[in-house]
Amino acid sequence: MQHGKRGPAFWYLGAFFCLFVLFLYGPTLTILVLSFQGPSGGLTFPLNGVSLHWFKNLFEAQMVGDFAGSFQRSMILGVLSMLVTVVASFSAGLAFRTRFRGSGIVFYLAIASLIVPSILISLGIGLLFRVLGWDPAWYTSAFGAHLTWTLPFGLLIMFAVFNRFDRRYEEAARDLGASPWQTFRHVVLPIIGASVVGVGLFGFTLSWDEIARSSQAIGEQNTLPLELQGLTTTVTTPEIYALGTVTTAVSLAVVLTALGLMALLRRRRTRHGTDAGQGLV
Repeated sequence: MQHGKRGPAFWYLGAFFCLFVLFLYGPTLTILVLSFQGPSGGLTFPLNGVSLHWFKNLFEAQMVGDFAGSFQRSMILGVLSMLVTVVASFSAGLAFRTRFRGSGIVFYLAIASLIVPSILISLGIGLLFRVLGWDPAWYTSAFGAHLTWTLPFGLLIMFAVFNRFDRRYEEAARDLGASPWQTFRHVVLPIIGASVVGVGLFGFTLSWDEIARSSQAIGEQNTLPLELQGLTTTVTTPEIYALGTVTTAVSLAVVLTALGLMALLRRRRTRHGTDAGQGLV
C-alpha cells in the first residue's frame, strides 16, 4: 500500500515543532556548554578554554552567595516534601475510597492552594509566622509553603489512581485467606507502585524548583533556586552557569531514577502476573 505525499501542512507543523524544541532546550544547552568555560572564560561565546573550574568554585568559600549551604537545604526540603507528599497522598487516597460526609468539602479545601497565586501563599505564611512571634525558616515556614504546592498534586494523582482501582483484586485476596496487610503488600501496592513513585517524583521536583512560595517564607537562609535568582544580578562569571547546570542535573537524575523505578515495578508486576497465571494452569 502506497502512502500519498505529505502536504505542506506536515512540513509547516514539523518546522514549528523543531522551533519549539530549540526554544525549549536551546537555553539549557547553552548554559551547559558555557559552564565549562576555562578559568579566564566569560559569560558569552566563544569558549576560552574548557575546564571544571567553575564547578569546583561552587563549593568553595564565596564572597557572594552560599552555594553549598543552599544546595543542602534544597535537597533536604525536596526529600522531606517528597516523603510527606507520598505518605499523605497515599493515605488520603485510601481514605477517600469510602465516601463520608463532607468529603467533597475536604477535597476542595485540600487542592484550593493550586488556584491561589503562589506569592500570596508565601506572603501569608511568612506574615502568620511573624504575627505569632516565630522566625520564618526554611525548615518550618518554607517547608509548609512547599507542601501547599506538592500535596495537592499528589492528592489529585492518588485520587485518580484509586478511582480506577478494581477492588475485586482485594476481595479475591481476602477470599484466599490473605490478611489486610498481606493484601496491601502483595496486591494493592504492586498495582499502584508506579503511581506512588510518580507522586514522589512530583513532590521532589516541585519542591526543588520552587521560588515563589519560598520567597516570603524562607527566612534568612535561601534555597538553591532563590540563591540562583539572587546571583543573577551580582555574579558576572560562568559560576552561575555551573550552578544552573548542577540544578538541572539533579532534576534530571531524579526524573531518570523515578522512570527506572516505574519500569522495574511494571516488569515485576508483569512477571508476577505471568507466574500466577502459570500456577493456575
